[in-house]
Amino acid sequence: MDPSKPLIVQSDLSVLLETNHPEFDKLQGKLARFADLVKSPEHLHTYRITPLSLWNAAAAGMALEEMTSCLQQYAKFGVPSSVLSTIRKYTKRYGLLRMLHVGKELFLVSEDTVVFKEICAYESLQKYLKDARGERAIAISPSYRGILKQELMKLGYPVEDLASYRSGEFLEIPWREEGGMDEPFQLRDYQKQAVDAFQQVGHGGSGVLVLPCGAGKTVVGIAAMADASCATLILTSNVTSVKQWKREILSKTGLTSEQVGEYNGSTKEIRPVTIATYQILTYRGSKEAEFSHLRLFSEREWGLIIYDEVHLLPAPVFRATAEIQATRRLGLTATLIREDGLEGDVFSLVGPKKYDMAWKQLETMGWLAKVTCQEVRVPLSITDRDRYHASEARHQFRIAGENTAKLEVIDHLLKLHPDEPTLIIGQYIDQLEEIAAHTGAPMICGSIPHERREELYERFKKGQLPLLIVSKVANFAVDLPDAAIAIQVSGSYGSRQEEAQRLGRILRPKQHGENKAVFYSLVSADTKEQDFAMKRQLFLVEQGYQYEISSWNKA
Repeated sequence: MDPSKPLIVQSDLSVLLETNHPEFDKLQGKLARFADLVKSPEHLHTYRITPLSLWNAAAAGMALEEMTSCLQQYAKFGVPSSVLSTIRKYTKRYGLLRMLHVGKELFLVSEDTVVFKEICAYESLQKYLKDARGERAIAISPSYRGILKQELMKLGYPVEDLASYRSGEFLEIPWREEGGMDEPFQLRDYQKQAVDAFQQVGHGGSGVLVLPCGAGKTVVGIAAMADASCATLILTSNVTSVKQWKREILSKTGLTSEQVGEYNGSTKEIRPVTIATYQILTYRGSKEAEFSHLRLFSEREWGLIIYDEVHLLPAPVFRATAEIQATRRLGLTATLIREDGLEGDVFSLVGPKKYDMAWKQLETMGWLAKVTCQEVRVPLSITDRDRYHASEARHQFRIAGENTAKLEVIDHLLKLHPDEPTLIIGQYIDQLEEIAAHTGAPMICGSIPHERREELYERFKKGQLPLLIVSKVANFAVDLPDAAIAIQVSGSYGSRQEEAQRLGRILRPKQHGENKAVFYSLVSADTKEQDFAMKRQLFLVEQGYQYEISSWNKA
């Protein structure tokens, strides 16, 4: 035993990390590469090593020896042999089964004949497997490429897909020379590394790049398009994001507006580069009707499909993606966390994690603002307290979220930051309307026309609006680079992905003053909202942010 070391590694694959250790920041970054943070109380964080966390680490290039040596070097009581053998077992499974083309045929292959024989004996796989070619290869139908990877993933055998991809329709995508300069647009070093990780000569073509909000995921996607030089379908979360992608493509490349189409509820243009929303792809008139817009996947010879905010991918799009495995697929996200637990389907159908850049690392480099995260616990107002205790459990969370006592805290914070561009973000429209009436600031929600939203966003960016109230429609892909203060007044049930997106609204580096921002979360004390806030806090701690908690006392 060495009490000076900060890790306790347990036989159930959980790892405890002491937060007050001098090497906490360094170890936190290492552990996050191959383990998932599950609890983050003040003094001791808990990580869990899972098969998927190990496979994503292996796919991103982390060696088995890096994982085991990290644990062995810092473990207070040593590392149980069962943990080391489990890590070795699952890490070695990545790449044990591979898919590749030989001539025009698609094969599932393995050098381990014992495992291969076991796999081929599974009754659930029989309909996907065709002719055996010796003891190490079996032919499969290209139409089963995706679903077979899903099935093998469920059995605990991730497939390394090295089969080739179709070229798609050729499209030259040159970078635009900006501002009359001789030099074309330049990628930042980490953006180039992300694109290179996706391309991987001989191994590229599918995978997920994890980059913080504000790190330029759109630019990375455009760079992948330019390298592939092919017709591209881009799927994203909402119409605002569609327009943002189009603006970036037209400003950064030589493509014309006639070559870039929008496909959503009001506009359905199918161009060499087409940007669509997940909502339109999953729209149908009734539960029995077909998803008619999914035909967009086959409308052109797409050479690349980009899944923006891949952690939001809806189930029908997963099913369509399983059928187009011969097309290159790029997932972009700030977090691999899915509230529905389908991270394994992202791995098998879109691709494994190929690149992961830590938020704090980009902050240190100056590419993101330095953010302070503060949770303010607000007692329920007298009226809300009586309603809360008289209500059923399912209504208590909303009552706590809409706590009217939060208005006083908002007033205090606005006085504390009088000259800072500020966003107030919330879940409930009634609450946001009350705040808008109280502060006199405009509000953006789903019922506001897109033209009006764009106008308000533009005024905020120009400094003409110091305060903007936004609902969850602003969670995704809204570019508000100068927002320096965010006040979260209510949120979803412990959603870590929502916390990631809301924090992202203030992460972009500031053009004026100090490169700093503050993320406030107002939480009703001693309520269900406080319990769920602890889950959202996990994401912030996972990314290396100091999370301060204070109690609101009316002066």
